[in-house]
Amino acid sequence: QVRLVESGGGSVQAGGSLRLSCATSGYTIISLCMAWFRQAPGNQRERVAFITGDGSTNYADSVKGRFTISQDNAKNTLYLQMDSLKPEDTAVYYCSAQKRAGPTSCYAQVYWGQGTQVTVSS
Repeated sequence: QVRLVESGGGSVQAGGSLRLSCATSGYTIISLCMAWFRQAPGNQRERVAFITGDGSTNYADSVKGRFTISQDNAKNTLYLQMDSLKPEDTAVYYCSAQKRAGPTSCYAQVYWGQGTQVTVSS
């Protein structure tokens, strides 16, 4: 079973930074397809960023240039560095994982962490 535990959320003023972490267990992170999602009140959950098996990264337009996704394979931990935060970034942030089916594909089942709250004040 894949287990994900997020940490690092909190409250910050606009323009500030936070770094989220997602510790994985049950499977090594290199055998997982990893991503960050967020969900604001009244909104659908949206994918913020994901990282591929070869280390390539992809970002939602709303966070491009401000957020950086990375992972430490030795620590089995996924990160999301969030800079130049805006009030509209306020949401619960979730780490997600799917078991890797191949170099560029993932199985359908998604595992979720419990989420961590990020609040950005103006």
